[in-house]
Amino acid sequence: MAPRANWKGFLRLSLVTCPVALYPATSDTEKVSFNQINRRTGHRIKYLKVDAETGDEVTSEDIVKGYKVDTDTYIEVTKDELDDIALDSTHTIEIDEFVPKADIDNRYLIRPYYLVPDGKVGHDAYAVIRETIRSMDKVAIGRVVLTNREHIIALEPLENGLMGTLLRYPYEVRSEKEYFDDIQDVKLTRDMLDLAKHIVEKKSGAFEPELFEDHYETALIDLINKKRSGMPITAKAAPKTGGNVISLMDALKKSIANEKDAAPAAKVARDTDKETAKDIKAKKPKKRVEGQREMLLPISGKGGKDAAAKAATTPKKAADKPVRAPARAKKAG
Repeated sequence: MAPRANWKGFLRLSLVTCPVALYPATSDTEKVSFNQINRRTGHRIKYLKVDAETGDEVTSEDIVKGYKVDTDTYIEVTKDELDDIALDSTHTIEIDEFVPKADIDNRYLIRPYYLVPDGKVGHDAYAVIRETIRSMDKVAIGRVVLTNREHIIALEPLENGLMGTLLRYPYEVRSEKEYFDDIQDVKLTRDMLDLAKHIVEKKSGAFEPELFEDHYETALIDLINKKRSGMPITAKAAPKTGGNVISLMDALKKSIANEKDAAPAAKVARDTDKETAKDIKAKKPKKRVEGQREMLLPISGKGGKDAAAKAATTPKKAADKPVRAPARAKKAG
């Protein structure tokens, strides 16, 4: 199932316009997530919207937005009033200027999106805008409305498409001075810097995100699969500490010694990971079973006792890594 666009409208550079759709470039739906349940019954917890004073449940049609100006005093703002102040960027990404990419502070970056032509028309105009940005080696700055808020978006070519990155406004970025002012200005010896640079050189390599592993996510999947299979869960042993370090110089020297000892094993591990990554890319992905929306298969029974009893009478088998549901994009409000 193809992802759903977060936004649809037009991309405009002066008089050049084309219909486009905006899709999220990242997803958190692949991660393990939990529901809150009643320990006694195993039923899922349901949240109700209630009046803070009376405790009565409030229906959706009676809920409006309010801005707090004083204790228990709110200014009510309706949806129609919010729609009236919406700008043209509700339906159009107007390119306002072009800036060097290096000028954009990383603190202003929020999240990436893919901007693609919407439909069969407008591909030529889209290509003109894309190649103009590419040839100038700059980033196009525009505005777009998502979830009723206007955002600044930076557009840059990515292969045969455009990637748009939402940017923060200046009032959303905190000044570093209030955090860095108390950092002591210390003098480092050349020997210390040389030792530190040696460690960095030993650990230097290419950026290969396919080799990254979310260790916590792996541990979560392992925990759930063990509980599903009725296997006992043992407490994790406390990590061993390296002991007290006498001085910074000693720590640097010890780090280099440890790096030398670990280098052969690390190289083998990296080479193995690279070969595994190549194999994964080479293999044709398996077709997902229709209707399999959950990462893990449910266990019958309401409570933990029923699940444990069933697990005890069922032959244990190694649990495969769960099949994840496809990422779903949220619709813009």
